This record gives sequence, structure tokens and C-alpha cells, in this order.
Amino acid sequence: MQKIGHWIDGKMVDGTSGRFAEVFNPATGEKQAELALATPAELNAAIASAEKAQVKWAATNPQRRARVFMAFGALINRDMEILAEMVSREHGKTIPDARGDIQRGLEVVEVCMGLPAQLKGEFTDSAGPGIDLYAMRQALGVVAGITPFNFPAMIPLWKMAPAIASGNAMILKPSERCPSTALHLAKLFQEAGLPDGVLQVVNGDKEIVDAILDHDTIQAVGFVGSTPIAQYIYGRAATNGKRAQCFGGAKNHMIIMPDADLDKAADALIGAGYGAAGERCMAISVAVPVGQKTADALIEKLVPRIEKLKVGPYTAGEDVDFGPVITAASAARIKGLIDSGVEQGADLVVDGRDFKLQGYENGFFVGATLFDNVTADMEIYKQEIFGPVLCQVRAESYEEALNLVMENEFGNGTAIYTADGDTARDFASRVNVGMVGINFPIPVPLSYYSFGGWKKSAFGDLNQYGPDAFKFYTKTKTVTARWFSGIKDGAALNFKAMD
Repeated sequence: MQKIGHWIDGKMVDGTSGRFAEVFNPATGEKQAELALATPAELNAAIASAEKAQVKWAATNPQRRARVFMAFGALINRDMEILAEMVSREHGKTIPDARGDIQRGLEVVEVCMGLPAQLKGEFTDSAGPGIDLYAMRQALGVVAGITPFNFPAMIPLWKMAPAIASGNAMILKPSERCPSTALHLAKLFQEAGLPDGVLQVVNGDKEIVDAILDHDTIQAVGFVGSTPIAQYIYGRAATNGKRAQCFGGAKNHMIIMPDADLDKAADALIGAGYGAAGERCMAISVAVPVGQKTADALIEKLVPRIEKLKVGPYTAGEDVDFGPVITAASAARIKGLIDSGVEQGADLVVDGRDFKLQGYENGFFVGATLFDNVTADMEIYKQEIFGPVLCQVRAESYEEALNLVMENEFGNGTAIYTADGDTARDFASRVNVGMVGINFPIPVPLSYYSFGGWKKSAFGDLNQYGPDAFKFYTKTKTVTARWFSGIKDGAALNFKAMD
């Protein structure tokens, strides 16, 4: 049985706690590794190493730091297939989906290759007589990232790349369910020239999360996961005086107007609703067609598309559409929510509860599921299912559909399909959601913008990656400098000294 440890001070180390988490192959249900769970002492060793390395790393000029990222990006491309297989083996997603996971993380690394431009300060010449005023951005010190299972490459890269580029050292705690990818990325970073100690990967459970949140040396924490945990981490980090950006759950709606191209809308819903087995915080889990005619037509287009979806293990080839969910408990929870939808009166149009795959009977599979006539008081609507389940909620008007999105407690992503520019502009302007797609189903911004939701989908003032990330991982220092050159004045006892 493979044993997985930690990456501390530039090398792999075995765990010493005697406590382990089981790492499964979701397609077979078999345990494939045991992951060491760190002790507070091991975390302290990682933080001490990071604190020591960070000083020299922060003093390295931005252009030289950028060269490390150039090399790192090339190594990620070199090892793309190795990384994709790691992601798929531990997560269960298909190889093409795993490549996409890595690619979207790599795009953030590519932005960091131009980090000298991201870290430029401000300067005002002659702000007063002989006075220059300037602001500069400096690293925070040691920061931490706590990342989820559903994107084992992308979200660790979203956290570590801007943090390290900005001159910080990073303590990364990846998901216990998918740890191998983060460890391999740490090795690639070292190969690219990152000094030992600047990146530490410490595996653990709630004990280590709390230790991270309580440690005085750690200045900021970034998190992605469920809303209750995001809220907990944000509150505890803030209480301890740390910066925090914590991203939680979602319930993403797509409004389909009567004038929409229904074939394109149906194709978009299939990809956005069932891709990655629905284990995406930007998955579309609620379709909201406007008008009964639109709703009936959309169901007719969705059903044959769903019935053609191929579900299987990543080893079956690249024509598999999606794989298993992450754990047996996740599969049981999803099936339980489907049961509740039936009990509460929704129409179960396609039922994926009994899906079985020959030779993989112990895998954590759930088939594609479609509900119609879902209402806002049902559990399948209120909860983030995080599985291959799409719910259709019928609306009589655009305003009713818009209000459904506006009144939902989550505000991560949303989309509208329409041929009318006025409707699209009105939707984008009014909807209280952080990321909006217009005839685009999963509106994840490109890496030179920033990713982030509203309402209970996000806690904190700054978003992930893009310009916000460099603001989050640095602090501003403002300097007022006077150089005497024949200026004669006496002592000033008020704030008019710069006039």
C-alpha cells in the first residue's frame, strides 16, 4: 500500500503522527493509498522553514522570480499527462477534464510570468516642495492555502502561484482525498528553481486546519470548499488577525429565454450540468426556462442528450463523458437527495440512481439525473447537490426567473441564453451574482481577471487570481520623502507642511 507524506523544506518526508486518511480510487472503490495526517509539530517545522526561506525569496527581484514561473509553466506542460493521470486516479474525472483542470491552473501561472507589471507601485513627483510620494507593494510573509478535492491542480495553482510570485512563502494543505497532484507540483516548482522552503505541502485534517488558522506566523489564508466551512475559516482567521478569502458553495442557475437557440442551450446544460459529474462550484444545476412552451421543448431536447452520455472510469478512454463522484458517502448523499426530490413531488424525468457499470460495481458512480417541475421549497433546489443532477424550475416570465436567481442565498455564477441584447444587458446589470455568462454556460473568468462569487458563495473582500490576488497577497507601504535642496522653512505643527 502506497504511503503518502508531506513536502517540507524541499523534500518528501514521512508522517510521524501515526494517523492516516484513506485515498480511494473512485472508479473501483478500492483503497489505493494511505495519507499521513500531520501533527502540529510537523506544521511548525514547515512554517519555520517557510519563514526562513521567505526573507531571501522576497528580496529576489520580480524579474528573477518571474523566470522561475516561466520554467515552472514549461515543466507543467512537460508533465501534463503525468499530472492528468494523477488527477483522474484520485478524483475520478476523465483525462480530458483533468487536462482542463491543469490548464486553467497553468493560465494563472502564465499571468505570474509577467509579475513585475503586477507588482508596480505608485509614484507622485513633487507632491509638495521637494517632496516625493510613493507607494510600494510588499509581501505579507508566510501565507496558507486550503484547497478542495474537486480541482486537485487548478485551485492549488490559483492559490500558490500569485502568493509565491508576490514574494510570500506558502503552506499548502490540499484535500486529503486527492493529495498527489499538489505534491508533484511542489517537485516541479523545485525543479524550476524555487528555493527550498518557499512552498510547503502539509497534509492533514481539521486539526491542521485549526493549527494553520491559529498560528501567529501565518498572515493570510485562502480557502475553497463548502459554505459552512468557508464561513468557519473566515471567522476564525479574522479573529486571529489574518487576511482571509474563503469561497463556498453555489447553486448556479441558467435562464433560457423563449428566443434562445434551444439546441445550443441544451448542449450547454449538458456540459455545464454533467461535466466532472457535477462536482464543480460553477456547475449549472438549475435550468430556468421562461414559458411553458420553452420548458417543454427544452426537456425534449435534454432527454436524448442525457441518454447518450457515457459514464465510466477514466481508463476507458477519452470518449467517456464523466466518471464517478469522489466517495461512497458522496454517492449516497446524492442519491438521498434524488429520493427527496421524488418524495417532495418533483418529476423525475431521467433517473441515475441505479446506474451500474460492469466490472466497476463497487465504484462511486451516479448516473445523469434530470428533474422537471422543481420548486424553490424542495431540498434538491435548496441544497448544493454536487453531483450529476439537473433541476428544471419553470418560470412564467423573465422577472420571475430573475427573482429566482436574486433570492437564492448563493451568488457564485449564473447564465442566460437569449438572442435579445436588451434582456442580456438588463440581466448582467441587475443580477446579484459575482460571475455572469451571456450565452455562455460556465462563466469562469480568464486568468487576467478575477474569480469570485457574492452572497454566501464568498467571504472576504478580494477574489481569487488576477489583479485581486496580487492585492490580497501583498500589503501597501506609502513613503513620503523630502530631499532638501535649498528649501528653508521652520518647524511645522500642522498638516499643511506639504502645501
